[in-house]
Amino acid sequence: MLDWDDLRIFLVLARMRKAAPAAQALGIDVTTLSRRITRLQSALNASLFETIGGERRLTERGETLFAHAEEVESATLAAIGDVSGDSSSLSGHVRLSVAEGFATWVLAPALPAFQQGHPEIRLDLVTASGFLNPSKREADMAVMLARPRSGRLVASKLGNYSLRLYAAATYLAARHTPDRIEDLRRHPLIGYVPEFIYSPELDYLSEVGAGLSAAARSTSINVQHRLIASGTGIGVLPAFIGDRDPSLRPLLPDLVNIRRSFWLVTHSDLRRLARIEAVADWLKSSVIGMT
Repeated sequence: MLDWDDLRIFLVLARMRKAAPAAQALGIDVTTLSRRITRLQSALNASLFETIGGERRLTERGETLFAHAEEVESATLAAIGDVSGDSSSLSGHVRLSVAEGFATWVLAPALPAFQQGHPEIRLDLVTASGFLNPSKREADMAVMLARPRSGRLVASKLGNYSLRLYAAATYLAARHTPDRIEDLRRHPLIGYVPEFIYSPELDYLSEVGAGLSAAARSTSINVQHRLIASGTGIGVLPAFIGDRDPSLRPLLPDLVNIRRSFWLVTHSDLRRLARIEAVADWLKSSVIGMT
């Protein structure tokens, strides 16, 4: 007989691909997880996973089961929401994965108004390097830099924003102000650590000029901002950060104006929940007027 709860364990392992993190997420040990997966495979008389490079990858039959298991999961969540009234309740927990700079400079100042209007919604702003994936149930929602290509997700453009070159006024007072892209090679530049760029949309310096590289680097856009503001060098910042700091000056505005977009991504099973819609509306209002 098939134990329906084994499907839940199967889904988590299929999404996370590694036994230890999947077991931790489920609140069980790896031995129990392996036993439950073995039991499911025996009940179905099918091999569902193969191990490749230390990861559990779905076999062809595993892929077939995964599609059906997600339908079962969706139906279960919908039933629970309808019966409990959770679907229409403006309360509960929402985990939002979002870029650090956007969270710090745009969302954090707007959060008190959201809390005042929705005191029963507990909102987590997760700014870890890289984005949590709603498709894997790592987050309920995510604000991403590119539209995802796969997964049971609903994506819509949240807004566009600009990135420009900035330097501190004190830095420019002591150094020659660059008039051309080529002049930047004579200045220390600020940027990301290349090995830790988790999205190609963050590779700004290569768009400014071929071969430009950063002398001072950080995985954090907020640290980059402080490096620029303290006079360490010249760097690219989102305009919603650089334009709000009176100590900074934009450089080469006619030559450097990088455009990017934020995409609001939600798992298709969750998009109709009232609390998810409330957060989505708040995000849309927060980006109005953002440059």
